[in-house]
Amino acid sequence: MLISDFARANGLSRETVRFYVRLGLLRPTTSSKGGRRPYQLFTDEDRQAAEVIRVGQSLGLSLKEIAALDTERRENGIPPDRLTDILKAQLAGLEAKAGELDTMIRFVRAKIEWLAAGGHGPHPNLGRCGCDAAP
Repeated sequence: MLISDFARANGLSRETVRFYVRLGLLRPTTSSKGGRRPYQLFTDEDRQAAEVIRVGQSLGLSLKEIAALDTERRENGIPPDRLTDILKAQLAGLEAKAGELDTMIRFVRAKIEWLAAGGHGPHPNLGRCGCDAAP
């Protein structure tokens, strides 16, 4: 599959696919066609790698971390216990982020209510957002 077809099939731009190839996250084979710039041919292995990248980014992994995991996946496979440990660590990070977002949501709601009331009363305080008011 050529780059444009691969990009379209995987919901990526051609520039993103090229970037992932430069990082070694995708490893297409090359064709004898194309002269000085041989065509890159993407396989099912690259499709799997694109899915690993998408899931990894959704979980908050860096491209460096994703590259290391993808190398491990291609070479040996990732044992279920290791994958479980990785997912547990990411879950803890996501839960912490969810707590931070919940605090921000409460603050913004309190700020909207405060503004709707004409700015009367104590000002909402992000630092103690349960959402307490600043003195």
